[in-house]
Amino acid sequence: MAATKTLDDLFYETLKDIYYAERKISKALPKMARAAQSDELKQAFQMHKDETDGQIERLQQIFELIGKRARGKTCAAIEGIIEEGEEIMDEFKGTPALDAGLLAAAQAVEHYEISRYGTLRAWAKQLGLKDAVSLIEETLAEEERTDEKLTGLAEDTVNAAAKKAA
Repeated sequence: MAATKTLDDLFYETLKDIYYAERKISKALPKMARAAQSDELKQAFQMHKDETDGQIERLQQIFELIGKRARGKTCAAIEGIIEEGEEIMDEFKGTPALDAGLLAAAQAVEHYEISRYGTLRAWAKQLGLKDAVSLIEETLAEEERTDEKLTGLAEDTVNAAAKKAA
């Protein structure tokens, strides 16, 4: 008979998922920064790389808080989102629409992260993991700010530049 799974188990499995995702994102961001044509977008990707590395450290702290070794498990969702970003880099390289596509791929990543961290925060609250809640909230706030910055960049310059060249 299978062991009963609990919210603790679900929290741990989801923590491994986002840990894997953040590490994968940390490796993808420099490539996206190199591919970006806009200096502003390059800077946004570089800045988010630094934030992502800090988020990985916070995740490691959460693993410690729950008495588990920090390890990831393959996250099919982030694999797919990053693959889409790589396709955009290949298909739109050198075109005015490249930055708009990169920005859209980055926002897909952000929305995935926001979803995961929102869920983890709710579960951490339910499980009474107050220190984990505060670490998750710090990361969630960063992800939301990054999403807002990317939206502003898209609306202010990147999308218009992609359209003008048409």
